[in-house]
Amino acid sequence: MDVLLKIGIVLVVGLVGGKVARIFKLPNVSGYLVAGLFLGPSFFKYISAADIDSLSVISEVALAIIAFSIGSEFVFKDMLKLGKSIVIIALLEVIGAVAVVFSLMYFVFGQPFAFSIVIASMSAATAPAATLMVMRQYRADGPLTRTVLPVVALDDVFGIMAFGIALSLARISVGGSDSTLLQMLVQPLVEIVGSLGLGLVLGFILAWVAKKAEDRDEMQGISLAAIAVATGLSTWLGLSPLLTNIVMGTVVVNVMRHSTRVFTSVNDFASPVYVLFFTLAGASLDLRILMSVGLMGLAYIVARAVGKGVGAYAGARYVKAPESVQKYLGLALLPQGGISIGLSVLVRQFLPQYAVPITTIIMFSVLVYEVSGPIFAKIAISKAGEIGGMDAGREGA
Repeated sequence: MDVLLKIGIVLVVGLVGGKVARIFKLPNVSGYLVAGLFLGPSFFKYISAADIDSLSVISEVALAIIAFSIGSEFVFKDMLKLGKSIVIIALLEVIGAVAVVFSLMYFVFGQPFAFSIVIASMSAATAPAATLMVMRQYRADGPLTRTVLPVVALDDVFGIMAFGIALSLARISVGGSDSTLLQMLVQPLVEIVGSLGLGLVLGFILAWVAKKAEDRDEMQGISLAAIAVATGLSTWLGLSPLLTNIVMGTVVVNVMRHSTRVFTSVNDFASPVYVLFFTLAGASLDLRILMSVGLMGLAYIVARAVGKGVGAYAGARYVKAPESVQKYLGLALLPQGGISIGLSVLVRQFLPQYAVPITTIIMFSVLVYEVSGPIFAKIAISKAGEIGGMDAGREGA
């Protein structure tokens, strides 16, 4: 069937799913994901694995735009007030997730060290897309909202570092590496530093060029071109497109006087891309996974939620964050998606003996968290009283 026809049908089905979700007072994202589930192998089999591969560019574009948007949250004058606090909260919630999942797998289920440490490290990363979309839909603003997005961005950085170290330790423990420990630890560090440097350079270039844009259409074209270049160069150089775009967005928001024009122009383009991205994400999930993961898969999901919740609470309490942040931050950090799936590819490449069980559990976790995560994120901002916070702030101004 023609690719454009499939894209059109996926878009329509996703939009219908979003409308149905709103009827039940659920976030649009949950509707897109569930609608996509019906298109995939679990029900009507309209979207195949081959279709998902052929449309992977949509996912790349969506994740790149989301990462760029997250960069806009790192305003230095605000981060100077929260900077140390954000780092501590992100670090502790990552440590919490990794520690709880590793303890469960290694001590309770008796799994090998290599398996336990790698799957534990994969529990650290949070999928920023769902959380960001929920907050935008409900125009949320407040202490919790302003804490969540920087923490999500940082925990992805820490998650990549943790995975690199865990994979190195795992390969050494099973005797599958010819590299020294130092060489294997340096590799993720090079990826992170390289991504930071590339994002920094491209951010200054975008800020300089965008100042010369004469109208909105030109601004949108320049901004999208910069995101595409950042993503393509990162992939070509073996760096992290997510981190590169986050840094590029951070530079733009801090060096441009009217940076809102850049981010608004990108967001105007992004809405249908988001619908396609989440609907296709739902279509890529297979409910048959439920039958194969057993008790260990369920335990992993609970352990990750407990670890993130306890770690986020401990970090927020340590830095004396507002009570709403202490209570509800953990709920907003549950979505798991693209980064974990991407790390699964590396597991298949470097640790093939554990690839099947790890990938199966991660895919099951993504299935559960991608559907339920947006709901928990909505509960968090609702309990914190931050729904409609943007509008309230504008009225006050």
